[in-house]
Amino acid sequence: MPLLEVIQSRQISASVRFDETTATLVDQYAAFIHATADDVVNKALHYVFSKDRDFQDYLKSSDARRITPTLRVRRSAVVDTKPKPIPKAIAGVESIESARAGKS
Repeated sequence: MPLLEVIQSRQISASVRFDETTATLVDQYAAFIHATADDVVNKALHYVFSKDRDFQDYLKSSDARRITPTLRVRRSAVVDTKPKPIPKAIAGVESIESARAGKS
């Protein structure tokens, strides 16, 4: 029976590096529980963090709030929800966008 249960949640992208053996084991465990490698790493870290009593005590300290982040998080661009204007035709040439708009 797997030790990890995978439940979908809001995610960010971050860049981390593993040694070759660990990367292989992550892939194998992901196949074993029918999940992604991302899910395995995420759940395994949550599991370790929750079981480490010294770490739980550390999280309650002021030191935990003064860390210098070292994880390389990739921020996604903000999606613009405003409709974009359709470009006007130039010299009798119609843009793809306006042609598509006219068909709908």
